[in-house]
Amino acid sequence: MAYLSDMPLDPEIDTLLRAMAGLNAPPLSQGTPESARAGFRFMTVDMRRPESVIQVKETADVTIPTADGDLPARIYRPDRDGPLPTVVFVHGGGFVIGDIETHDNQSRAICAGADAVVVSIDYRLAPEAPWPAPVDDAYAAVRWAADHIDELGRDADRLAVAGDSAGGNISAVVAQLCRDAGPRLAAQLLIYPGTDMDPDGPYQSRIDNAEGYFLTADDMLWFRNHYVGETADWADPRMSPLKAGDLSGLAPAVVVTGEFDPLRDEGEAYADALKAAGVEVDAQRYDGMIHGFFDMGPLSKAAQAATDDAVRRFRTLLWR
Repeated sequence: MAYLSDMPLDPEIDTLLRAMAGLNAPPLSQGTPESARAGFRFMTVDMRRPESVIQVKETADVTIPTADGDLPARIYRPDRDGPLPTVVFVHGGGFVIGDIETHDNQSRAICAGADAVVVSIDYRLAPEAPWPAPVDDAYAAVRWAADHIDELGRDADRLAVAGDSAGGNISAVVAQLCRDAGPRLAAQLLIYPGTDMDPDGPYQSRIDNAEGYFLTADDMLWFRNHYVGETADWADPRMSPLKAGDLSGLAPAVVVTGEFDPLRDEGEAYADALKAAGVEVDAQRYDGMIHGFFDMGPLSKAAQAATDDAVRRFRTLLWR
C-alpha cells in the first residue's frame, strides 16, 4: 500500500500504517475474496491479544431462521440486569469479508459500553450472495429480534441497529425498511458508513484519502463490484441509502466518521440529509482517525477514546 508520511495522523495509527506498508503485501484489490477473508481474519482474530478482549457477562451462538436459510448469530449480554436495549450489529468488510469473529470485540464494545444485549449476525457475503442478500439477512435478523425481544433485552421500545462501514450501509438501509414496514427502531449507530454506491459521487474525501489510509480507492471499487456489479442502479436506496427520496421519520442516529477515511464525506452527507429531514442526529468526526479505527483501540489510545466516545453517544440515545 502507498503511504503518505506528511499527514497529521494519530501518531500510533501512523506507526501502524508504516508497519503495514513495510510488509509489502499485495493490495487487497489484487486478490480473491478467499485470500482477502483469510488476511482480514489473520489481522483481526489471529493477532488479537487475549488481554485486549472486552469482557461481557456471557455470549451464546444461535441461528436465526430466515426465508433464505439459517443465519448464524452471536448474542452478547452485559453485566447488568434488565430490561435492556437490544442492538442488532451488522459487521463491516465491504460486503465481501468479515464475520462474527472478526468483529467480536466491536460487538463486545457496544454490549459493555452501551449496557445492551447485542445480536451480531453472519450475513451472507458477496460475490457468492451479492446485493440485496446482506440487506435481506439483516432485516430478517431485526424482525427476529423484535419477535424474540423477551428472550433478548426484554425492552420492546429499545430495539436498535448498528454497523461499521458496509455494516453501516446495511444498517442505514434496514432503518429505512423498518420505518416503512416495522419493527420500530429506537436508534441507529452508523460507524463510518458507505452511503452512496455511485463510484462518481462528488466526495472530496474519496480523492484526498484514496491511498495510504488502510482503505483505498481500489479496495472500494473491488468491494463495490463484487457486491453490486459495474452497472448497478446506484440510486436504489436499498443500495445507496443517501439516495432515498424521503428520510423523515427515521430512528435517531449517531453517525461516526474519521478524518482520513475515504468514506468520510458521504457519511457526513447522510448525517446532513437526516438532519434536513428532521431526524435527530449526533454526527461526530474523529480527527486523526482512519477507516477501521473502531477496532484499533489496542493499538491506539486515541482510537480507543474515539470508540468509547461513539459508544457513549449511542448509549445516550438508547437509555434516555
